[in-house]
Amino acid sequence: MRQYLDALRQIIETGVDREGRNGFTRALFGMQMRYNMEDGFPAVTTKKLAFNTGVKAELLGFLRGYSDVKDFQKLGCHVWDANAEADYWKPKAAFEGDLGRIYGVQWRSWKTPDNRTIDQLSEVIEQIKTNPSNRRLVVTAWNVSELDQMALEPCHMFFQFFVAEGKLSLQMYQRSCDMFLGVPFNIASYALLLQMVAQVTNLKPGEFIHTLGDAHIYHLHFEAVEKQLERNPLQLPELYLNPSVASIDDFKMQDIKLLNYKHHGAIKAPMVV
Repeated sequence: MRQYLDALRQIIETGVDREGRNGFTRALFGMQMRYNMEDGFPAVTTKKLAFNTGVKAELLGFLRGYSDVKDFQKLGCHVWDANAEADYWKPKAAFEGDLGRIYGVQWRSWKTPDNRTIDQLSEVIEQIKTNPSNRRLVVTAWNVSELDQMALEPCHMFFQFFVAEGKLSLQMYQRSCDMFLGVPFNIASYALLLQMVAQVTNLKPGEFIHTLGDAHIYHLHFEAVEKQLERNPLQLPELYLNPSVASIDDFKMQDIKLLNYKHHGAIKAPMVV
């Protein structure tokens, strides 16, 4: 995870200060990080990553197409609580806890003008199996016609798969990147998704490529970032997936484990919504 720390340092040292809708940030536009899955699972070790109740639970909620915050909570995930209760969203919510047509809804049930639904992820997985050289192995959450129906517009907007030499790689584009709080979470989430899809398509996981648009650090997080930069990265953990799972729809919480995860401990910092 040295490259993640290098990105933090680069933003602190060379970024531009700007004021946004929820505070001042220091930002750079256009960055890229690459993680080879053979090197270990890219979980940040210079602070604690909430893998079980955050990364794993949220991703499973996306894969199931959840739009109700209570469904995420049943998995132990409270990442979406603040968005479900946000004043800007409450008047639009169809029911208490409604998150609208967020990530997983778009991935698994994209609406068409003629009232059909498209399961983007299932279609892409089928294409990986039957036509692996396809250059259209894309899943998008950025549905322009439904942005106003989402408690939060997608930050990680779309992802694309690539198959070569028996390995599956994934590139994700993220328009808005909270480098201290959100990005370690996003890295782990998409690395996990890559390995899950690789398993169900009988491929080896290759690279996760993370392309970042507005990569920023909130001024409120400067002290926490400096503390993190004082720490040396530890050895990366390993990801265990239950080898008997053959469908992306069949993964459960107990089928996914992070092994030998060691970290320097949590670093407290203000949440930004």
